[in-house]
Amino acid sequence: MMVKKILIFMNGSFKIGSLFGIPILLHWTFLVIIPLFAWIIGSQITLTVELLSGLFRVPIDTTYLTPGWNPYFLGAFVALGLFGGVLVHEIAHCLVAKRKGVPINSITLLIFGGVSSMDESVPDPKVELPMALVGPLTSLAVGLISTALLYIASEFVSDPPLSGLLVFIFAYLGLLNIFLFGFNLLPAFPMDGGRVLRAYLAGRMPLHRATRIAADVGKVFAVIFGILGLIFFSPVLILIAFFIYIGAGQESTAIKYNFLLKDVNMGDIMAHTVMTVSPTTPVREVIDLMYTTKHLGFPVIDRGFVVGIITLADVHKIPPLDREAMQARDIMTREVITLPPQSPVIEGLRLMSRYNIGRIPVMDQDRLVGLVTRTDILKVIELKET
Repeated sequence: MMVKKILIFMNGSFKIGSLFGIPILLHWTFLVIIPLFAWIIGSQITLTVELLSGLFRVPIDTTYLTPGWNPYFLGAFVALGLFGGVLVHEIAHCLVAKRKGVPINSITLLIFGGVSSMDESVPDPKVELPMALVGPLTSLAVGLISTALLYIASEFVSDPPLSGLLVFIFAYLGLLNIFLFGFNLLPAFPMDGGRVLRAYLAGRMPLHRATRIAADVGKVFAVIFGILGLIFFSPVLILIAFFIYIGAGQESTAIKYNFLLKDVNMGDIMAHTVMTVSPTTPVREVIDLMYTTKHLGFPVIDRGFVVGIITLADVHKIPPLDREAMQARDIMTREVITLPPQSPVIEGLRLMSRYNIGRIPVMDQDRLVGLVTRTDILKVIELKET
């Protein structure tokens, strides 16, 4: 499942390695789902053996499958194998994206699958179509390879208990990956099938309209999944419904903003008169300025150069009693994100969302020439929508 915009949920991830130069992150929810899958698979081992044996028409010896804790160890192994398939699915997305010139930030494994984070401002349908299709096709390939291996194990492994163990593992992984292939091709944007639908529609109408239609279709599927999840008491379906609905709305909004702001630069909307403070300004005075001006952040200027920015968030990090003896330089953010006047406003909005900031100083070389806040951008969007 290739979702790109659920950035808030990515907090709580940690890096476990890299593949092809792409950082691989693990979300804490992944650590929850492995024991859960192990329990589900282990507690239904007999029914699953019957299902797989009947579906693939091969006998499965249960000597190694059912004793003691073996079902749960086997469940954990199969769950890890499933997420290995998900990782291969996401790697396929990313390799195609890199070949098409789309920068890759990371891949995150979490409770409902994998998420590829890409720097793709305005999707190109000619790039998105193969990029979306390659993931499900990779899952299909993994599923077919696993299916072939189960028949090889059944035919050529002479020890029945070992053959039964291998057949069970390969059959389970084959079935799950083939299911992932079909599930991901559902036109439930922002899943892969929804991106295929958007790429198809974008060849016949503007991208923002194609995105809105695909997002609406995705929301319908989300509602269906949610209802089914409630009927069958399936937390996984309810979670999938939630993320599809939220993801579809966020993606549609992002594309709409790209469309509305496509011809607007930071210099067009910046405030030319910017209130600043010096590094030695007392924090209490900065707070008073916030009250009187209703501005919640000020660039910090020293000898004509921007050396930091102080915001209400910086103030809140300091206990009230400690603020009385502090100056702006003691609590200001020193690594200031800035943009030149010719930068697109959508780039400013993207940086604000990524770093959770409310304002960006506009710099011409080393000189402060203006300031753009999130409110300024939202006002422009509101005007463009009229």
